[in-house]
Amino acid sequence: MGMFDEMMKNFRWVLDALDIALVAFIIYRIILLIKGTRAVQMLLGLAVILTVYVASQLTGLYTLQWLLDNFLTSIVLVVVVIFQSDIRRALMHVGRNPFFADVSYREETQVIEELVTASINLASKKIGALIVIERETGLKTFLEVGIEVDAKVTSDLITAIFLPRSPIHDGALVLQHGRLKKAGCFLPLSQNPDISKNLGTRHRAAIGLTEVVDAVAIVVSEETGKISAVVGGRMTRDLDSTSLRRILTRLLDPGRKS
Repeated sequence: MGMFDEMMKNFRWVLDALDIALVAFIIYRIILLIKGTRAVQMLLGLAVILTVYVASQLTGLYTLQWLLDNFLTSIVLVVVVIFQSDIRRALMHVGRNPFFADVSYREETQVIEELVTASINLASKKIGALIVIERETGLKTFLEVGIEVDAKVTSDLITAIFLPRSPIHDGALVLQHGRLKKAGCFLPLSQNPDISKNLGTRHRAAIGLTEVVDAVAIVVSEETGKISAVVGGRMTRDLDSTSLRRILTRLLDPGRKS
């Protein structure tokens, strides 16, 4: 019995270590998920409320304590409502559907180069464009309206789609599984009141889509000729070929090895 008890104690220590490691990993992933979003400010607000609640208990402020007691009993519901978009985005990451799942490393590199070349060409001519690249979350819902393309990714074809005389130049071009899937697609516009009023429809559509799915969007402004990349509702602006290539390589398949 003594040896058995010792083995159980050692096994319990392993389980405790695993438990702590899993909780630390989950907290780390949550921090990465909300980093740079409005959720950070909301969490700070909740931390302030909790601090005030503890202070009210210590100082005997019973009315304030009663109010906070009633508020904190519904804290789970409050958190779900406040962070609903972030929770939805996190759950979508459970099902994996990598953009380059069935594409060789050479083809992956070529697709990225064609996207970069097309973006630079369009920017130099101040031709507006919105290119959406599917990652883990499927975009089937947003492909119901659009023109079937199903073609190899080439800079010439991308440029031709967005030329002003093209009948589908106003919509978004969507890429799936390393191919041009559909063009002329309509995307939901972001309702975020913090977005700059200077941003046009393409930028708002890119932000709106990436707020709810994990796609990557490339936007070329027809007013300024500037290139932007949007992911997770956050925009990186004024990109050149080098920075755009680096972003696409990092986001589309960070686990790929040559």
